[in-house]
Amino acid sequence: MQSPFSFIVEPLKGKRYDNTRTHGDVELIVSTSQEDHKFSNRYAVVKNLPLNYCGPIQVNDILLVHHNVFKLYYDMKGYEKSGKSYFKDNLFFIENDQFFLYKNNNKWYAHDKYCFVEPILSKDYYIDKIVKYEPLVGVVRYPNKELIHHGIKEGDEVAFQPESEYEFTVDGVLMYRIMSQFITVKL
Repeated sequence: MQSPFSFIVEPLKGKRYDNTRTHGDVELIVSTSQEDHKFSNRYAVVKNLPLNYCGPIQVNDILLVHHNVFKLYYDMKGYEKSGKSYFKDNLFFIENDQFFLYKNNNKWYAHDKYCFVEPILSKDYYIDKIVKYEPLVGVVRYPNKELIHHGIKEGDEVAFQPESEYEFTVDGVLMYRIMSQFITVKL
């Protein structure tokens, strides 16, 4: 079974939501809300590639997907429904613009027009700041092909436009997903 244009995936660990945390021997549910995007599972396992796909992604690779891919919704009558990506039996169609990173051979790679930047902790200056991270700057962790072509590589410190970052947690590290065009300066 293959789709002409989409990857067929299933949620990592078979769960649509990542709303439990383990403390010692106890598993706690930290959110019961299906609407809270912060607890949507964002990791998908590739089960099938699109027909005639020739790219670097392989079956069993991990994709970092949009938070709405696995979410459940309620229609106007209050009935629970899956989103447009749902196929059947916990399988989902993922289009090219619905994922941002892929993990191949245990290493993450940026996909398409997005890169991932790790925020920098706030630096001490003469004026106290009330923010945890320096605004609008960070360290590139996963550059895409376009940024690499322009000379920006992993580990470079960059500045980016306001309101261009979107938070993700990748392997336990806070990252900002940013489109290449919003990276303004290599510092």
